[in-house]
Amino acid sequence: MMRSEREDDHKDTKKEQFRSNWALIVVKWVSSVVADPRQILAGFLTVTMFVMLAHMIRREHFSSHSQVKISTPQKDPFEGSKFDEQIDETVDIKGLWADDAPKLKPCWTKPSLKKSDESDGYVTFSLTEGPEYHISQIADAVVVARSLGAILVLPDIRGSKLGDKRDFEDVYDATKFIQSLNRVVRVVKEPSTKISAKNLAVVKVPARVTKDYVTKHIEPEFLKKGNVRLATYFPSVNMEKTNNNHKSDVDSVACMAMFGSLELKPAVRGVVDSMLERFRTLSLKSDGRFIAVDLRVDVLEKKGCEEPSSSGSKSCFDANEIALFLRKIGYGKDTTIYLTQPRWNNSLSALKEIFPNTYTKEAIMPLDKKEQFLNLEAPTIEEVIDFHICSESDVFVPAISGLFYANVAGKRIASRKTQILVPDDISGSSASPDQYISQYVTKKNHFAYSCFC
Repeated sequence: MMRSEREDDHKDTKKEQFRSNWALIVVKWVSSVVADPRQILAGFLTVTMFVMLAHMIRREHFSSHSQVKISTPQKDPFEGSKFDEQIDETVDIKGLWADDAPKLKPCWTKPSLKKSDESDGYVTFSLTEGPEYHISQIADAVVVARSLGAILVLPDIRGSKLGDKRDFEDVYDATKFIQSLNRVVRVVKEPSTKISAKNLAVVKVPARVTKDYVTKHIEPEFLKKGNVRLATYFPSVNMEKTNNNHKSDVDSVACMAMFGSLELKPAVRGVVDSMLERFRTLSLKSDGRFIAVDLRVDVLEKKGCEEPSSSGSKSCFDANEIALFLRKIGYGKDTTIYLTQPRWNNSLSALKEIFPNTYTKEAIMPLDKKEQFLNLEAPTIEEVIDFHICSESDVFVPAISGLFYANVAGKRIASRKTQILVPDDISGSSASPDQYISQYVTKKNHFAYSCFC
């Protein structure tokens, strides 16, 4: 007998049992009324209760065996606008959440520093802006110090806002950082000799600095002054894979510094882990899986997302467009979404109307941690939390192009979480998520693929 036929027989048996039980109750009630008319009201209420119970059982029983569907509400929040379109009501939910990619292993070697290459000079620098810059700045500083044979001084951290200055150890694990670079480059927390303007050269360093650049532009200043301070600049967002198959010493050092040295200090890591666990709990209807969207209202306003870039494609998407994109590729209203937006903004309401389980960090962070980690005047740690949640979520959607997207993609590739969906306008009523996987993944052209194999 087919499965559907067995299920129908099971449903019929349940209904017959319920009818028989209900009939017996009615007979007993009628008898009681004849014997005692005062029980009429009580009996009537009893029958009413059982009728309501029957309806509830029938509805709950049969809905549990019906096909899972993603349906739009009767009134479309975008009704009457250019977004007045519906998605397919029967979507393969499993296709939205890709499994982890095949395991990659580090394919760099750990070069040892020769005693003859060591010097007494220091390389100093600061981590600036946000965590997406920190990764590149760390890698460049390690490459420069290694090339010069100099001693790397642990950096401080300076945010984009005035007064947002922290020690390295306020955010990152200094002990693990120093240990990870053992025998590659010497690292100290403080220089043993006084460094002043007289014996310190300030040099500009382009992101992903090369050995040739160090030799031509930095080494002469280092030999002249004895110490250098690095000022990293980013002429462009370039995280593409290197073309050469042979990995040089510099490539190995850069890979190790970028993917094997920078870890959060335990207190910050604990907050990230508690928030991830909270999202797993909120996402039970999707087996504990959730989406992280890098969407910050202030950045959208600065970028002018209303108009396409000069290349003809949009570089950022607002809340309305993200909501439509996610709905059209099949995510249902029960999907849990994390936004990097610091605090709730009314412009996000369109997204929350389609996906009610949309949160910013202030709604998810443990209450006893908010005073310490939520500070709009010094947002560095908040940005670090965003970076790691976006790196570890089941799906990452960059509503804004740029270095944050590029470096989150790198960490996700290294940890096998390659479900990175880049938004775009969808002309039809639905589309497959596979069409929007980041080219960093589909073409394997991210720098991370130079470091892992």
